[in-house]
Amino acid sequence: MNEKLIVAHRGESFIAPENTLSSINLAWQNGADAVEIDIRLTKDNQVVVIHDAHTFRLARKLKWIRNSFLKDIKKLDVGKYKNKKYKGEQIPTLLEILKTVPENKKILIEIKSGSRVIPYLENAIHDSRLKPNQIEIISFNINVLVEVRKKLPEFSVFLISELDYYWIRKVFRPSIDRLILKVVKYNLNGLDLWAGQMLDIETIKKIKSAGLRLYIWTVNNPGKAKMLFEWGVDGITTDRAKWLKDQLNS
Repeated sequence: MNEKLIVAHRGESFIAPENTLSSINLAWQNGADAVEIDIRLTKDNQVVVIHDAHTFRLARKLKWIRNSFLKDIKKLDVGKYKNKKYKGEQIPTLLEILKTVPENKKILIEIKSGSRVIPYLENAIHDSRLKPNQIEIISFNINVLVEVRKKLPEFSVFLISELDYYWIRKVFRPSIDRLILKVVKYNLNGLDLWAGQMLDIETIKKIKSAGLRLYIWTVNNPGKAKMLFEWGVDGITTDRAKWLKDQLNS
């Protein structure tokens, strides 16, 4: 696997419906080094791949994931509102997505639904037969990551932080030093940070000097991506994986 990763955000989500088999498979076909997906747990304890807590944005029908059975979620069309050619696209299970991962590629799994999903995540990973170096777990929730570290110690885990993504964060900026200390304290592998104004070369140097790995989201600008790689980041998450990779290689 490449040391500097281009990570397809929810698959090739600029082209295909996010977090679907179509978007993930397109990312692999287009040469993405890794894909990032989001997982939630259904009422009947099935791990599904979806970002939002409900289905309305993608399917124009409202079903809360935690209150719905997989069979009902599978009836929804999450493709036709992106593009007619994706009509009939379903919300996939985690195992369906894991089975697409090529031997030399990697998948980043963001846990959206709390620690209750962890045993079911563990089962899906086991059934997928993927190697530990092909799967990384990410979350905004430090407590979830600590639990993942206990249950799945062979997998890398990363704390996500939006830094100055929201206006309130621009005023009351989080401390990078505090973030680093938290990650080191709980023996996590690194950080996955928003590519905002706070993310400068000094911040990246601090993180790398602490022996941590660093992913950045979401970058769709080739100039910025090139600069971030030059500054030492390990991976960049983008909505346009093939296009960005082509731009960087041109």
